[in-house]
Amino acid sequence: MNIQKSFADAAASGVGSLYLVATPIGNLEDMTFRAIRTLKEVQLIAAEDTRQTRKLLTHFEIPTRIVSYHEHNKRASGPELVRLLLEGQSIALVSDAGLPAISDPGADLVKEAIENDIPVIPIPGANAALSALIISGLPTDRFLFAGFPPREKKSLTKWLQEMQGQAGTLLFYESPHRISKTLVILGEVLGDRQIACIRELTKRHEEAIRGTISECIDWFEEHPPQGEFCVVVEGAGGIGASEQPAAVIWWKDLDLAAHVAHYEEQYDRKEAIKRAALDRGLPKRDVYNEVNRG
Repeated sequence: MNIQKSFADAAASGVGSLYLVATPIGNLEDMTFRAIRTLKEVQLIAAEDTRQTRKLLTHFEIPTRIVSYHEHNKRASGPELVRLLLEGQSIALVSDAGLPAISDPGADLVKEAIENDIPVIPIPGANAALSALIISGLPTDRFLFAGFPPREKKSLTKWLQEMQGQAGTLLFYESPHRISKTLVILGEVLGDRQIACIRELTKRHEEAIRGTISECIDWFEEHPPQGEFCVVVEGAGGIGASEQPAAVIWWKDLDLAAHVAHYEEQYDRKEAIKRAALDRGLPKRDVYNEVNRG
């Protein structure tokens, strides 16, 4: 068990703090006053792309030293950053854009810091997925962020099948070079649901394309996609989703125990319970208690 008091532990223990600092996703005016102050006050900034981050630091006149921390060097850099934190230095972690530790190696550094009783403090700011969600026109009360989809068709199909029964809105990122192909498979697996394809968030060419999957496919045939996309997809309980064949929700005829057992063929019990809970929109604890009753 780990209990963190963000603004007391560091002073009492002599260790530094790891700050997760949000950076702009396009418009530099999205940088917060607190983020700028934090980047000036820490001893070190760990960046996914030092060249990109250096431009940001130059713009806001931030002189703090910067080091590289990314997917390909995290095994070497992570322990070194933890060592510096344990020695009392505070470090800010930033990604190329938006919140760090979401679909990037920052999550591994956060885990290492927590395992070493180092305070991890969020400095909130811009986030592409949530920004896309709130302008999509689709339900926002329940959603699943799925990151980046697999590149291969077979893997992508399986990835989507695992989410086809999700009641909540789905969010994922996609590149302009792949989005048309991804939408075709999306329609094949999930049916012709309502979606929003939102590109260039906060930038000059910000654009939201809303409609059914088939309508968006037709749109991109006439208007070649440009810029990075966040795709927001209606959940299984929506209007478009309800028009799908009942077989799309593969687990509908299974009781809860059989649903969990299906996933246990591929995953351990904890993960199987988690996935069944996500499918059904239930708390994990409820699923756990039900399948372990008696």
